[in-house]
Amino acid sequence: MKTYGFRWTVSLIFIFGSVSCAANLEMQKKQAKASRNLGEAYYRQGNYPSALGELLKSETLYPGDPFLQNDLGLTYMAMEKMDLAVKHFNKALEIKPDYAPAINNLGTAYLNMKEWDTAIRYFKEVSENLLYATPHFALSNLGWTYYNKKEYALAEKFYLKALEIDPKFINALAGLGKTYTAMGRSSEAVATFEKAVKDYPR
Repeated sequence: MKTYGFRWTVSLIFIFGSVSCAANLEMQKKQAKASRNLGEAYYRQGNYPSALGELLKSETLYPGDPFLQNDLGLTYMAMEKMDLAVKHFNKALEIKPDYAPAINNLGTAYLNMKEWDTAIRYFKEVSENLLYATPHFALSNLGWTYYNKKEYALAEKFYLKALEIDPKFINALAGLGKTYTAMGRSSEAVATFEKAVKDYPR
């Protein structure tokens, strides 16, 4: 009887311990999300040091959040710390391999580092992802990457693809105008820039 009583006591301790750990984890996740939300608000305001402080606080509570890791990557990229940005975009993808915005952001980080071919690889991957809600971002990024490589025909191709999805996408319009200028196609450049100015007077 004593043996059974001991086993029952151990079982209860284990059950209550597991429930307590699960409750603590949920609490940590909630606290981490609150810090992440605050960090995102600071990021949108352009207050990157405060954003970073909140996001790092969130990471100490729950590092396994892919959205948080992506936010950290964006913040480091805004602060021109590209090596740290790459590190956190990769962390986001380790947690959630199909996280398309992080793939696009990783390409953008390599674009900023002028590692053109690596950037192209990530932009092509995400532009072919049928679940990615904003493929024109990646297509326009491909246009800008090829523009920087002076491969203007490919730049034009991807800018036009981006504009098929969103005809008023300002990044693609501006990039296409620059591409036409570089190709010596002045009248098409002027028409593209006029459309951009009409859609976005500022």
